[in-house]
Parts: sequence; structure tokens; C-alpha cells
Amino acid sequence: MFELLTEKLSRAFKELRGRGRLNEKNIQEALKQIRLAFLEADVNYKVVKNFLEEIRQRSLGKEVMESLTPGQQVIKIVQEELTKLMGEGKRDLNLNDKKPLSLMLVGLQGSGKTTTAGKLANYIRKNGYHPYLVPVDTQRPAAIEQLCKIGEEINIPVYPADSNDRVEDICLKAKKEAPKVGCDILVIDTAGRLHIDEQLMEELLRIKGVIHPAESLLVADAMTGQDAVNLAVKFNQVLDITGVILSKMEGDARGGAALSVMAVTNKPIKFVGIGESMDALEPFYPDRMSSRILGMGDVLSLIDKAQAEFDQKEAMKLARKIKKAEFDLEDFKQQLAYIQKMGSLEQILGMMPGIGKMMKAGRLKTDEKELVRVEAIINSMTPEERRNHRIISGSRRKRIAMGSGTKVEDVNRLLKNFVQTKNMLKKLSRGGLKGLSSMAGFN
Repeated sequence: MFELLTEKLSRAFKELRGRGRLNEKNIQEALKQIRLAFLEADVNYKVVKNFLEEIRQRSLGKEVMESLTPGQQVIKIVQEELTKLMGEGKRDLNLNDKKPLSLMLVGLQGSGKTTTAGKLANYIRKNGYHPYLVPVDTQRPAAIEQLCKIGEEINIPVYPADSNDRVEDICLKAKKEAPKVGCDILVIDTAGRLHIDEQLMEELLRIKGVIHPAESLLVADAMTGQDAVNLAVKFNQVLDITGVILSKMEGDARGGAALSVMAVTNKPIKFVGIGESMDALEPFYPDRMSSRILGMGDVLSLIDKAQAEFDQKEAMKLARKIKKAEFDLEDFKQQLAYIQKMGSLEQILGMMPGIGKMMKAGRLKTDEKELVRVEAIINSMTPEERRNHRIISGSRRKRIAMGSGTKVEDVNRLLKNFVQTKNMLKKLSRGGLKGLSSMAGFN
């Protein structure tokens, strides 16, 4: 995400980093490039104007002019102002109301609202709640059926709405039914339109009036840039939304919506959709997003992903095996499976500082098929071979290659990579089991 903006900002900062001293002219030149980058990213022009003025004033102050590394100081200021622009801290859902409470999702057709309802319910469940999906889109053909299929996929109950009922009655009946099926949070998928119209807004106001939702969340397509921001303004004026969920962020190369919504509406972005799977919904952290935009990576989000997928007991067990030099190919395969659960390789590597630039420059390429080949090769080995790679002779390598549909060279490369990984982990483990498990984030 935000590839184009990141690339253009990197160019703007390149000259600043190399200068020993800065003057007003240097700073103005950099600001001009930043302004162009933001406008091309479809950021609201008023937001850009105010943003640049804040940077200009701070960059001409003592903290920069008297610094030994003025270029780095300006970049630090840009990062801080970017974070402030997007809302500074993470905004959690308000889930403290009397149960059952309601989360109302609104938006236009095509924004991914129904899919987001499923993702949000899935996210809430992981945090210890019991969501209930409620379809009240009686306008769009098969909308109720779509939400039912999503509920079945993620094993979350869906209220059996009747499309002939009034939307208010559906919501009230669902709220009454929720405790009976063991649910405490209603995720309400409302109707959408191709464009905002009076009929839609009246319907949404009626729903809000009877269920009094703890959150009224607008789902907007991040790829539509300023259209998403304008949409947020209109929905906010009528419904007084409590926050925004930006869908399809993984395809947004510009970033205009994410950088403008908070500044224009004063309503926070609470979540971002980053893929099609039901796990592809993340809380929005402005500070982490500003780091991504500036090409500094997002290690904290990477750690969150790892901790969500890696089992603590398994991690400790693995640490003990590494310490005893018992790490084998079966363990290697299991770790690759965990990595695949975290998302695409490109997405994961893009969170690591400096890696994103290398991928952009073509110096590092990701191949998702390589993980599939590795798994196939290990699956073609006998249990004894997985436990002790040293017994894999030339004839065994040929057999493994034939069984996995690969070449002997592929088997050789895998074994070489495994040995290198094992040696690296052995070195890391010299600090002791406690140090290794702490490094993994399970202390």
C-alpha cells in the first residue's frame, strides 16, 4: 500500500539527508516536492496546505537549525505530523455499553461492507466476545444470503432476517434474539446504494433511532481516494458516524483517503481491510502507518501478526529444540506454515525496514510458489529423513525430487537453506533459552 507516495517522499528526503546544514531555501524545495507527492496521492488540498505549514514552521525552528543532523530532524518532524494528521493514537471500539450492544455498518454498494461485517465479527470474536451478524439490506438481491454464507464460513451465527420485514423490526427482533443464541454484540449490515440518496439516509436514521448503536461505522473504499473522504463527510453530517473502516487498503497505492479522513471529518479510522480473507482486518495505528508511508517499515504490526499466529507453547518447545540442536526439517516446515498464515510474503517483508525499498528496486523478489515447493519437497521425505537431513544421499535426493515434482537442484537448495537457518538459530540460542523466547516475544 501507498507505494507511489512512499517512492516520491523518498526522493524528497534524499537530498535533505545528505546536507550538513539546512536553510530556508532547502526546506522550501523539499516542501514543494512533498506538496506535489501529497496532491498526486489525492490528499485533500486544504489538508496538504495545513500539513505543510506545520512542517515549515517546525523545520525553521531551533530543533532543526541547531541540530547536527538537520535532514534527519526534518524527516522526524514529517513523521510526527503525518501521525497527527491520521489521528495520533489507535482508537478502540466502544464495547462498554450494556449487552447486547450494536455495531452499525453503513456505506455505499461496492465498498465491501458485507464482507467487512464478517471480518469485524471475526475480529471481535478473537477478543473474547460473541458476535451476531444481522443482515438488514433488504434492497440488494441476495444480500442476506451473502451474509449467511459468510457467517457459515467463519462459524458465526446470522439472524434469519425476512426481507419482507421493516428494517427497524429486523434489528429489534435480532437484538431480542441475540441473548438466546449466546451473543452479546450485533454487527448490523445495512443497505447501500450506488449513490447517497435521501431514502437511504432516512432508513439509516430509523435504524439508528431504534437500536442506539455503540458505534456507527462507515465502510469506505480506500482506492477511491477523495471520493471516500467526501462520502465520509456526507454520512457524518447526517448520521454522526463514530469512525471509519477503510476497505481494500492493500490495493491503495496512493493513500489519499487514509491521510485525509481524520483531518476533514474529525472522525478516526478504526480499521483497515488488507485482503480478501476473513482475517484481513487490522486496527488502524496512525504511528505505524506513517512509518510505512515513509519507508521505515512496521515492525510492531509484524510482531502482532506473529504473536496472533504462533502458539506460545509451541514457541517454547521450538526454543528448547534449537538450544539442544534438535531443530529438524519437520520444525522447518511448521515455521513456514506459520509464516503463510501471517499473509503474503510481499506483505510481511514490506513491514520490515528497508526491505520495501529493495523490493521496489527489484533487488529482492518474493515467490509465493517457493513455499509450496518447499512444503512438497519435505512432504516427499520419510520421517527419518526429516529428523536427520544428513542421511539424505544423492539417490535419496533424486527420489525426493521425483516424488515432489521438483528438480534435484531444488532439493539441494532447500537443504542448504535449512542448514544455514539451523546454524543461525544455533548462534541466536547461545544467549540461553530465556533470551531466545524473549526475542520471539513470548516472555
